[in-house]
Amino acid sequence: MERQQDGYIVHEGCDHIFFVGFLGAGKSTLARNLGQLFHRSYVDTDRMAERLVCKSVSEVFEEDGEDAFRRLEERVLRRLMHRKSLLVSCGGGIVERPESCALMHEMGTVVFLDGDLEDSLRQIQHPEKRPDLGSRDEALSLYAHRRPLYEREADLSIDIRGKTFEQVTSEAGQLLWEKGLL
Repeated sequence: MERQQDGYIVHEGCDHIFFVGFLGAGKSTLARNLGQLFHRSYVDTDRMAERLVCKSVSEVFEEDGEDAFRRLEERVLRRLMHRKSLLVSCGGGIVERPESCALMHEMGTVVFLDGDLEDSLRQIQHPEKRPDLGSRDEALSLYAHRRPLYEREADLSIDIRGKTFEQVTSEAGQLLWEKGLL
């Protein structure tokens, strides 16, 4: 639901924009850039999860396992239910749990940053902080597994192949503005 106020669109209720995509797709950079451009708050589900349990993502994976981390992501999403108009950078595996996907759709719009594995691997500066990445073959397998999940959950997709962060930000901003989401 939207209403006009002093020439601006004011969104009613929970209307977050969730950015999903493979590791290194630039979800956090995009959320931050759009937040600055459109004066919207942005959050990162991985950072929120780390603060919630006082552990890094890697430590949670190592000490508690991936399933525990996926449940933690769901807890983080639930904490966003009473907030408005956030730009949310999601961890690459958030689409693994149907419960998390349902929460994202309930609270807003899911935007898939659609890129190649090569683009993602090139952007990852600290692979040791990406516990589910593994070797190149494991990354390829993970990408092949997750890509259909991203496509299935996406309300909108943005092709990021071969584009700079500035180009992706511009394209995303234009698309989201045209859709009345920003």
